[in-house]
Amino acid sequence: MTDEQWMPGNKQELMSAIEREWKLLIALADSLTDGQMSAPDEGGWTPKDNLAHLTEWMNILMGYHMDNRPYYDVVGVSQAELPEWSVEAVNSILFERNRSRARAEVMDHLKRVYGLLTKKLNATPFEDLLKPRRPDNPDPLMLWVLGDTTEHFQEHRETIEKGIK
Repeated sequence: MTDEQWMPGNKQELMSAIEREWKLLIALADSLTDGQMSAPDEGGWTPKDNLAHLTEWMNILMGYHMDNRPYYDVVGVSQAELPEWSVEAVNSILFERNRSRARAEVMDHLKRVYGLLTKKLNATPFEDLLKPRRPDNPDPLMLWVLGDTTEHFQEHRETIEKGIK
């Protein structure tokens, strides 16, 4: 954790920060035309791809980081297909899985998973989010929560904004 890493002081601060970035992301997504939503940026990703990516990583946050399920199970592949955890490999799998999905399907799934995540976070004691993610990793679970919500929402919102200009 860096000195610059913002950490909420309580559950209300956390949920407010998540909601603030979520609303900015959804307002942007809702403002895009179908043409903009399916236009690839310099990296080959469309805004729709970015939104599907966020959905998948919220699922990874819940299943892998919070529930400690095996990473390959959460990603939805066999251990042979993904023998070790690799963000790059996971992102490639998720991109291919979602690239042909319709805008409405991606948006519905994004909103549904966000609802599940906020429900799960609201039910998780704040103190548990400050505990180490795993016994072999001293970093608090909160870092993954922020990384897959506020920070990730902002990162991909900015990527989408840059790509549509």
